[in-house]
Amino acid sequence: MQKTRKSYYGAAIAAFSIWGLFSFALKPLKVYASIDILFYRVFFAASMLLFYAYILRSKKMKENHQRFNLLTVKQKKRTIYLTLFGGALLTGNWFVFIFVINQVSIKAAAYAYLVCPILTTLIAYFVLKEKLLKNQWVAIGISILSIIILAIYNFKDLLFSMIVAVSYSLYLVSQRKNIYVDKLPILTYQMVFSAFILLPFYPTFSAPLPTESLFYILIALIAVMFTIIPLLLNLYAIEGLPSATVGILLYLNPILNFVVAIIFFDEKTTFSQLVSYSLVALSIAVFNQHLFKKKQVEI
Repeated sequence: MQKTRKSYYGAAIAAFSIWGLFSFALKPLKVYASIDILFYRVFFAASMLLFYAYILRSKKMKENHQRFNLLTVKQKKRTIYLTLFGGALLTGNWFVFIFVINQVSIKAAAYAYLVCPILTTLIAYFVLKEKLLKNQWVAIGISILSIIILAIYNFKDLLFSMIVAVSYSLYLVSQRKNIYVDKLPILTYQMVFSAFILLPFYPTFSAPLPTESLFYILIALIAVMFTIIPLLLNLYAIEGLPSATVGILLYLNPILNFVVAIIFFDEKTTFSQLVSYSLVALSIAVFNQHLFKKKQVEI
């Protein structure tokens, strides 16, 4: 049992660490348009997921189809709607994230995922009626102050950061209600739906077919290493860890993004950004204060 629990932790840490290093694969593709990177990332990932789900996990997919057929009409409609809505949110989130990494700054992308867990909790409060503790309301207030400071001095960074954060937060909240089918078929159909969304735009908005082998190597790497593998690891971790634990581990992503941005890509940090990011760090500590107290009591 202990070994299994460690594997859940390992899966969550691995997933968020991989996403935190995403810029290493994206930056070499900076000369390509964000929409082209998105096209090929989704097309590659959808094809690979279909192969994985229906060839390597065909028995599991068949069981889920049987489970879906046993649902009521209302449950079927809800599952379909939430799956397609999630696919649309992922498509938008990925496009803006790629654009932010390559055309704005890695720090702006990192800020988005610093705010994301707290923003997700706030949306869940209004949409899912989940309760918030006093310290969590204080943390939300500190985050709002951080957003105001960033808006005054770095509105462009804030705008794109919030689009990334809101789209992913809405995805997380919506998928909490998508409970009638396992996550593998849901993720597979979301990826396929994303491909169908993008397909009509491909002939008009895509650049000429890339000829450099490095492009396809990096796209394949992004599709497998930075899309399918961390998503599957994340789904596995969610099955065995409390949401609060997963939420804390999520901060590995933006922390690694900041480190990569400053050390490897020499991005400069303004004073207003430093203050804003520090306030978010403070809000994270305040937001999770009750969890640390609980651990101390248990010890």
